[in-house]
Amino acid sequence: MKSNSVYYLALILVSVIWGVNFGISRFGMEVFTPEIFAFFRFGLAVPILFAVLKWTEGSMKVDKRDLLKLAIIGFFGVTVLEILVMYSIKYTTLANASLLNVAPWPIFAALFAPFFTKEVMTPRLAIGGLVALIGVVLIILGGSNGFDFSSEYMLGNILALSISLIGALFNLACMPLMKKYSPLRVSSWYMLFGTILMFPITLGGWHTVQMTDFTISVWGAIAYNVVLCTVAAFVLWNLSMNKVGAAKANFYRYFVPASATVTGALFFNEQIFVTQIAGGLVIVLGLAFIAMEKKPKIAIELGK
Repeated sequence: MKSNSVYYLALILVSVIWGVNFGISRFGMEVFTPEIFAFFRFGLAVPILFAVLKWTEGSMKVDKRDLLKLAIIGFFGVTVLEILVMYSIKYTTLANASLLNVAPWPIFAALFAPFFTKEVMTPRLAIGGLVALIGVVLIILGGSNGFDFSSEYMLGNILALSISLIGALFNLACMPLMKKYSPLRVSSWYMLFGTILMFPITLGGWHTVQMTDFTISVWGAIAYNVVLCTVAAFVLWNLSMNKVGAAKANFYRYFVPASATVTGALFFNEQIFVTQIAGGLVIVLGLAFIAMEKKPKIAIELGK
């Protein structure tokens, strides 16, 4: 773990950044429709990413034969996922969406990893992931709103579950490209395509945007989403995922609901229950167990 500890810490940091964003984004939603806010988030991040790419690597090019792959990854990983997140929340409860969106994602990543990389499901990964999953369930269902199995939420539940599947496949599809290009280059290009393909979806909502509604809180939400939640977080995540493996990395998404719960308490006076605190501790226990694996098998095979 010692050599990879900085990457595990980066994964935790990114998950905290994404979790906090559940609260911060509420300020942005005061002015924008969800799809326009998402377009601002990624659209403003793209030129920053390419500027950093040019400055650090000297070029921005990718092979023409990889453009279609990056476009497909951007379409599903940015455009489709953002739409699904919006509509899953619309058609089901927040607790349902949170649980089905977050909990199965790492499991799908671990199951499908062998089709994209040389990673394998180790006993330590399975046990630690299961323990962390129990922690996630305690956090989400231990709140004031439990999981609701009503048929009226079936569509939203299916959409939320599909987010986990598509998101896991999106992460895994990036892995082969990150053996050829840097995580920064891959992130920049798929985000560019995802943003372009997202634009048509926003056309019906621009008339609702009024500059007079831009408060300090709104500008702060935009800055947080662009600089931290997108530019820094996506690059850090892809870099760390490339180092420790997609299967392991995705289990660290379980810090997202924990940090979202804390953010709700700090910014919106939402109550934190004892069960949720216990869930957070269980997540830490499970992920620490995963991280203590001495050397991932993918590292052995790739390090010939």
